[in-house]
Amino acid sequence: MTEAPRKILLIQTAFIGDVILATPLLETLKSWYPESEIDFLVRKGNETLLDHNPKLNKVLIWDKSRKYASLWSILKQIRHEKYDLLINLQRFFSTGMISFFSGSRTKVGFSQNPFSFSYSYKKPFRTESGLHEVDRNLSLLEFLGPERELRRRPVLYPSGNDFAKAEELTGKSRYITISPASVWFTKATPSRVWAEFIELLPQDIGVVLLGANGDRPIAKEIEKRVERKPANLMGKTSFLQSAAIMKNAVLNYSNDSAPIHLASGVDAAAVQVYCSTIPEFGFSSLSGFHRIIEIHGLDCRPCNLHGKAACPLGHFNCGNSHDPRNLLKALREVISFD
Repeated sequence: MTEAPRKILLIQTAFIGDVILATPLLETLKSWYPESEIDFLVRKGNETLLDHNPKLNKVLIWDKSRKYASLWSILKQIRHEKYDLLINLQRFFSTGMISFFSGSRTKVGFSQNPFSFSYSYKKPFRTESGLHEVDRNLSLLEFLGPERELRRRPVLYPSGNDFAKAEELTGKSRYITISPASVWFTKATPSRVWAEFIELLPQDIGVVLLGANGDRPIAKEIEKRVERKPANLMGKTSFLQSAAIMKNAVLNYSNDSAPIHLASGVDAAAVQVYCSTIPEFGFSSLSGFHRIIEIHGLDCRPCNLHGKAACPLGHFNCGNSHDPRNLLKALREVISFD
């Protein structure tokens, strides 16, 4: 582009973590073009992740429960806006079609998208390279100047009310958070491991369980196995309230799943426990303090890029082999205890 874009649209209509890992694009573009208006298209349900973001002009929402009716409405809105620059972070037909019919002057995205033939600039999406997802996304800006400063850390903006709610729910005592759930079975550390870890914790460290309302059965499994009961906040907090709770925590534990990216978004200390997936896929924590715990030496790992509904071999050794004492070691790096 020869002149600064006045209106920019980012498209990321996948899941929670994907939206969070797209925020460095927003931060970078706003630092380069402070006078620009930047809009963000997300799927319905993820829009509150972007609440209070001062770098954002507005959020467009695609309601996938009304997939094609909502898609047509969104497309009309995008065409009306006449964006100078559109960046599509997805590789699938629907968002490619949005890009193609957007009327945007410059379109950018990954070459695997079926509409990439219409892009002004495109890059291959590579998982084998070990690049972080943030860096894959930021690579789409290279045509604007490869030597310019990039902002790599995801950023979320919990409000004062979010922090007030966090304190109301957790009190002022020291605590850790555990986000034990995952959409995929093979990405979720077994409840037994979490329970054994909780039993090892110092008595003056509280435990807060975070997750969606649908994750509450996992909390019950953990609670059955422990004498000291954690504070179960699953389904009781918004995204940004959860992020505020994480920011105030001593340490945050999560699987390779969305909560680890919530922690990154507020630079909260984090421990990421991997099962079937691996850090080299590019979705590791970007918090200033972060530790990775994984089981090495398994020929079957990784078995899949995103996880599976069940262990293909039936043993789930990548999850069942976790030693809760390794989770405790990370906490000793943050605080001292006997």
